[in-house]
Amino acid sequence: MKILVTGGAGFIGSNFVYYLLEKHPEDEIVVLDLLTYAGNLKTLQPVLDKIKFVKEDICDREAIFKLFSEENFDVVVNFAAESHVDRSIEDPGVFLKTNILGTQVLMDASRKYGVKRYHQVSTDEVYGDLPLDRPDLLFKETTPLHTSSPYSASKASADLLVLAYYRTFKLPITISRCSNNYGPFQFPEKLIPLMIARALDDKTLPVYGEGLNVRDWLHVKDHCSAIDLIIRNGKVGEVYNIGGNNERANIEVVKTILKALDKSESLINYVKDRPGHDQRYAIDASYISKTLGWKPEYNFETGIMQTINWYLDNKSWWEEIVSGEYKNYYDKMYSGR
Repeated sequence: MKILVTGGAGFIGSNFVYYLLEKHPEDEIVVLDLLTYAGNLKTLQPVLDKIKFVKEDICDREAIFKLFSEENFDVVVNFAAESHVDRSIEDPGVFLKTNILGTQVLMDASRKYGVKRYHQVSTDEVYGDLPLDRPDLLFKETTPLHTSSPYSASKASADLLVLAYYRTFKLPITISRCSNNYGPFQFPEKLIPLMIARALDDKTLPVYGEGLNVRDWLHVKDHCSAIDLIIRNGKVGEVYNIGGNNERANIEVVKTILKALDKSESLINYVKDRPGHDQRYAIDASYISKTLGWKPEYNFETGIMQTINWYLDNKSWWEEIVSGEYKNYYDKMYSGR
């Protein structure tokens, strides 16, 4: 198959590219990424000779249609998205443009050029949140959408648009909604890599509120294996929840990192909570388990230690991001070509 991976220089997208190259070396992969602040071409450096990379904006209709006409994709997997809740509170507009209008452009191109499967990568945040005192409640695929932030609202809007294209235009779509991802190559503004980087420098660790907000942590490789199953064996028109069955309060995650790095909990700095902060996310992934046979391989204890060790072994990768130097990599690679 020829697969377009949008947002493929970002955290989950790049891990998906590596997963495909390992599991399906016969597939042809094209990576599309605008290389905004969260996209880093250096992440893909070891495999740039095995893929085709295109720097482009999914909102640029003319460029996207030209690419689709030239490449004749079988499958499109859309990871491209603005995804940080705090940034969406500061500037909602860019989230609406990329996450909704960009999705529309990709689906219009998929319709015109006969893509056999369009897969939308979504988030459990479209369901809103669950109360901390009801551990029995889980997000199901049938849970009503109830968003809390401009980010989650933009992703829910995109989901509804994807489902509308399936019903109205018969576009062969699938959607996956995942819980919080962690693992290699995650941008250092997110909780786990941020805490690792700051703890290593003995800087204070900012924790919202009392750190009691609960998330279901999903290792990125488990997420990739689920998406791979969906695009190959999933039922057209279906939504699939992907969860790690690893619920942890944020403060528990932070203390786990500090203990692993032999750092003092005195580094923790409780800060004012962000507006509309969701209390708890918890995924019921029984549908994908029953229908496609998927289950996560990583438990949190093993996955978090592997992740911490990866950041320890790859300081140059995230230190360049913290310094801003990574933004120059594309120009270094492609200037004069």
